[in-house]
Amino acid sequence: KEFLVEISGTTVTITCPLNDESITWTSTGEKPETNDRRYTIDNHDSSPANISCSAGQKVYHMYLNAKVCANCEELDALAVTGIITADLLITFGVLILVYYFNKGKKGRPSPSAGSRPRGQKVQRPPPVPNPDYEPIRKGQREVYAGLESRGF
Repeated sequence: KEFLVEISGTTVTITCPLNDESITWTSTGEKPETNDRRYTIDNHDSSPANISCSAGQKVYHMYLNAKVCANCEELDALAVTGIITADLLITFGVLILVYYFNKGKKGRPSPSAGSRPRGQKVQRPPPVPNPDYEPIRKGQREVYAGLESRGF
């Protein structure tokens, strides 16, 4: 059998697993003033406590380490699911809007701060070849005749 612990705000309610009518509670050295199956701690300060309930020879012990806060809100699974679903729908909506607004702007160059206006494209001549690296042409082999392959 187990204790039933309910937490709401700073109030902690503990239900003893015993079904007797007269139950004795002890809580970290103090004796609560209730003989019911339920023991309620108002304004719990989140400090750990050893709690036990007993009736006759039967004793049940529990270590209570409940974190409570006054400004907390409890959310059920349906509310959390709704929040996540709404967030995803809004995100996908924004993505679709951005896609459709930018759909026709693929080929256009974006204007930047330092850009100069462009005219028609002027065809450039080919670069001047470097005379040190000219390709060997027919009839010009004597220029390279002094170069012999080295044997390593």
